[in-house]
Amino acid sequence: MAKLYFRYGAMNSGKSTALLQAAYNYEERGQRVLLAKPAIDTKGASQIESRLGMTREVDFLIAAGQSAREVFGQERTKAREGGSDIACLLVDEAQFLEPWQVDDLFRIAVEDDIPVLAYGIRNDFLTHAFPGSGRLLAIAHTLEELKTICRCGRKAVFNGRRIGDRFVFDGDQVAIDGVAVAYESLCGHCYLQESGGRLG
Repeated sequence: MAKLYFRYGAMNSGKSTALLQAAYNYEERGQRVLLAKPAIDTKGASQIESRLGMTREVDFLIAAGQSAREVFGQERTKAREGGSDIACLLVDEAQFLEPWQVDDLFRIAVEDDIPVLAYGIRNDFLTHAFPGSGRLLAIAHTLEELKTICRCGRKAVFNGRRIGDRFVFDGDQVAIDGVAVAYESLCGHCYLQESGGRLG
């Protein structure tokens, strides 16, 4: 039986790089993979972008309210018609999935027997779990933390949101990187220092 994997970490922990490396490893062995991400992640449009400068087009986007399993099934059918099958599904920015879409990923692994590697962050800038991440933490067969460091050198576990040079602790849960918004990985000590002791 295939498994659903959740590989998570704070911002800038190399999640997209690890995903692209996993895709390369499969393809180097002659196996076909599909890459997907939630459509809400407009950064890079239909691409997965690594901070190291690597980019790759996704095979499909998962829109809000859309069945991840159905769209995966359509792409798998196309692959089979072309004479190959899918060895693995890789999903970037999985925190933005709806919980029931994560259930679809579980079914792809268990019922369709295709390994699913989902990459994302656990918590938002207020230390609350994203709905997709919360569901992945609950049902994934395997959890793997991708580590990064805070500016002070400690292990980073939180994601601070900055507007300009100032950290902010209010606003919508989702604000994709843009001109005004940036994120910084922080350890617990630095997060509490910046938030004035506030968690959530």
